[in-house]
Amino acid sequence: MARSRLTPEREAELYEAVLELLREVGYDALTMDAVAARTRASKATLYRQWGSKPELVAKALRHNKPVSLAEIDTGSLRGDFLAMLERTDDCQMEKDSALMRGLAHAVHNNPELLQALRELLIEPEMTGLDEVLRRAVRRGEVDAGNPALKLIPHMLIGAFIARPLIDDRPVDHAFLSSYVDAVVLPSLGA
Repeated sequence: MARSRLTPEREAELYEAVLELLREVGYDALTMDAVAARTRASKATLYRQWGSKPELVAKALRHNKPVSLAEIDTGSLRGDFLAMLERTDDCQMEKDSALMRGLAHAVHNNPELLQALRELLIEPEMTGLDEVLRRAVRRGEVDAGNPALKLIPHMLIGAFIARPLIDDRPVDHAFLSSYVDAVVLPSLGA
């Protein structure tokens, strides 16, 4: 891929526009033409920088999560989970949750999107979460043989998807904090 000639500020502006459009129209209706118009950039620039819509979307989402989970180390598993939650406010969490629900639907018809999300967003997040959990095992907070260790990502994603469906309410800090305390930590024996 060509080396980026965009300033970090311009790149951040493009990523924010992509996320705004995703929230407004969804993945399927998002076009490179719309991104170009919204950002006053040429389609050629977008394709030269990102190659494809799936890669642009995945990188925009990744840019929105600048802190790696592996960097979070408060000294306790509960503290680490709460620090993860503090990375975003309730308003942003609601926006992100709606975005992820829309993308969860879109990946079924777009294998390139699923691949880009896995490489650029999901795998780095899973690697970071694995490191947080490994530290908890090393500290003796969690038994290394606990079968729930492999299911923590599923539990966390499930909370984001289930809350709006079951309670017709957005995901927020209060809900996720209680979920961590009532479901995630007990399943780990922590």
